Amino acid sequence: MIPGPTNSLVDVDGLSVGHYERTDEGWLTGTTVILAGDEGAVAGVDVRGGGPGTRETDALDPKNLVQRAHAVVLSGGSAFGLAAADGVMRQRHRAGIGMPVGPEGNVVPIVPAAVIFDLGRGGDFASLPDAEFGARASAAATTETPLLGAVGAGTGAQAGGLKGGIGSASLLLSDGSMVAAIVVVNAVGSPVIPHTGELWGARHLLPGDLDGLGLPDGTRLLTPSQDEVQQAATAAAEANPTSRVPRTLATTIGVVATDATLTKAQAARLAGSGHDGMARAINPIHTMYDGDTLFGLATGKGDEPSAEAFHEMLLASGEVVTRAIVRAMLAATSVTTTDGTWRGYRDAFASALKG
Repeated sequence: MIPGPTNSLVDVDGLSVGHYERTDEGWLTGTTVILAGDEGAVAGVDVRGGGPGTRETDALDPKNLVQRAHAVVLSGGSAFGLAAADGVMRQRHRAGIGMPVGPEGNVVPIVPAAVIFDLGRGGDFASLPDAEFGARASAAATTETPLLGAVGAGTGAQAGGLKGGIGSASLLLSDGSMVAAIVVVNAVGSPVIPHTGELWGARHLLPGDLDGLGLPDGTRLLTPSQDEVQQAATAAAEANPTSRVPRTLATTIGVVATDATLTKAQAARLAGSGHDGMARAINPIHTMYDGDTLFGLATGKGDEPSAEAFHEMLLASGEVVTRAIVRAMLAATSVTTTDGTWRGYRDAFASALKG
């Protein structure tokens, strides 16, 4: 198994990614937009956990009329952040991109969205993403390798007491299809094994998964020191990932996509299999305080998969989500605001990343 050329979501032909964030005084939040081209992409969704914040997910049910999404918005700001989708909708509409309705030229862009809870992490609870965030992220969308870590929707993310962020990964399948994911890691649970300091999902990394993260060549994961193990236990205790009432609300969200031709039901199944990848990388997952949501997109640039190829695609969905989560944690840098300090994994476990 090998990653695609950029090891990110943009390896799926037809998709582009844009970020926008604010980190000035009082702010620590942002928005990430995935654009699906003029024709959109066949879309499905799988929502788990007890506290989802979503938009247009009912439209993606296979039994309903809508077949394609024209963009997907991932944002901070909790329920307030759903407003970011308004800016993307208006941009898509001005470009004439959307679902045809009525006379020729009349379109309604279908822009599903999901949000994470990051309210107040910059110090001001009222510093919230809005339609401008979505418009700016959409305008910034490109097929270049997207930035990872504390950018876009991952700007204010935290996970298990450490700094969370946004990660991405891709996988080239045996039939030539591409499967890729982009994930915003903001979980009640922890990506770190408390008694060792290792990342739960690290064993799923492939050669090249650490490229672009500013690490020395030949980097490999090592056993952390006992001091770092204690730090892991402290971070876990601070975040209370297994207590009766977690310190904060959370949610991990993202997109799993392929360039193959799928039905809506298959796109939803692709998203569902991505949750297996979450479960391998974060513990616990899908709690009552998370609203974990994955969208499935199929751009249709390739052929319909055979039954065997679709099976491989579903397995790959879980793999790219796990790897995207690990890459998010490795890319996220420490941050301090008036609301607190969240250490990045590389700062908390320096020995785990020595070359």
